[in-house]
Amino acid sequence: MPESHDTHHRKGKVVTAPRVLIINNGSLSIGPLRRKFERLGLETDVVPVADAPVGLLGRHQALVLSGTKVPAHEGDYRHVVDLVLGSAVPTLGVCGGMHILALAHGAKLARGRQRVGTYPVDLDTGAGFLAGVKRNLSLFQRHTLYVDRAPDGFSVIGRAEDCPVEVILSDDGRILGTQAHLEFREDGFALIRAFSRLLPVSVA
Repeated sequence: MPESHDTHHRKGKVVTAPRVLIINNGSLSIGPLRRKFERLGLETDVVPVADAPVGLLGRHQALVLSGTKVPAHEGDYRHVVDLVLGSAVPTLGVCGGMHILALAHGAKLARGRQRVGTYPVDLDTGAGFLAGVKRNLSLFQRHTLYVDRAPDGFSVIGRAEDCPVEVILSDDGRILGTQAHLEFREDGFALIRAFSRLLPVSVA
């Protein structure tokens, strides 16, 4: 059974699960990412980055930017940034997806040592949607590029020993970015579940 956002009835109205639009920036793990959201009872659609829509038109209540095949500082992701900034819906950037958001808000990427595997992350859990999430997480990493600082309009809420900008949150609480691949490991799923609390429930 889904853990949340099931279709059900409320005072005679049908309450339907929010739909999440996943922008596939060339990730090797779109399937696991999609299944994590569907595990929560959410509906998902996936589109290649080249086919990202200009607007959501009310069809989706959240955006997810996957990891990237072409690094954020080498590709043209301006249309994706415009979609995020113009949509006003909760948005999650995963690894390269976070890099896209960070670069758009003034940060830069620096090359560092390759990290592949599970690494400890210390998380600030002060934001309300993070209630119940552990402060010390084990998250899966697969990257060599790092965000150099908190982007403008964001705060760093997660840190690792060799990655001081591990998790970022926009000042309005709408945009969450993670260096880690949340589609792997139960601690990654815990952050996806927390992000889902930002989504509205649609009433038909």
